[in-house]
Amino acid sequence: MDSFNPYASNPVITAPEETRSDFVRKTYGHLAAAIGAFAVIEWLLISLIPADTIFGLLNASPYSWLIVLGAFMGVSWIANKWAYGGASPGMQYAGLGLYVVAEAVIFLPLIMMATIYDPMAIGKAGVVTGLLVLGLTTVAFTTRKDFSFLGGFLKIGFFIAIGLIVASIFMPGLASGMGLWFSLAMIVLASGAILYNTSKIMYHYAPGQHVAAALSLFASVALLFYYVLMLFMRRD
Repeated sequence: MDSFNPYASNPVITAPEETRSDFVRKTYGHLAAAIGAFAVIEWLLISLIPADTIFGLLNASPYSWLIVLGAFMGVSWIANKWAYGGASPGMQYAGLGLYVVAEAVIFLPLIMMATIYDPMAIGKAGVVTGLLVLGLTTVAFTTRKDFSFLGGFLKIGFFIAIGLIVASIFMPGLASGMGLWFSLAMIVLASGAILYNTSKIMYHYAPGQHVAAALSLFASVALLFYYVLMLFMRRD
């Protein structure tokens, strides 16, 4: 989960109050812009691509989702490389933009299903996600606690989750068996990631890395929204 950060010895938390406030304002401003861009891209994709085309491609092979997951992980790695490591502002924005597009693509089948079968679920999931993010952010900032100790647990959790997702592709029965409990576990994992990344933007980023900080927060918020929406879409 952690990327190489050459500025770790000069974190925002050690900067003057004005610098810290400016960094937080820019980070959350870019997070809001990323969420807005995600919504616009999602709307464009839904408007331009027929649902039958997307579902047809995914059903063309039992390994279609495995290919999508692999491509998403590859693109995410590239986006993080561009955004982190003291890259130029242009590369940082390119990384954030690439990641937003990748998230919009991987969300597309789920959003299409929601618009067809339960359009209200998207709004409900958005409200619940927003409230959870607000609560977790408040905890992180008011306690001023460094939640970096969660990093190890989150890595293990994400490796297990990826393993289960890949296994479910080869064993369809496993997917139906995981169902509700897997979605709840991923919501807990995503909530932990938000706490971790919210803490990390103050303790592990330097002034000027607000774009990279926004990317890490956007990734966690998107993951939380995905599984909250999955929960609302359940019909059993």
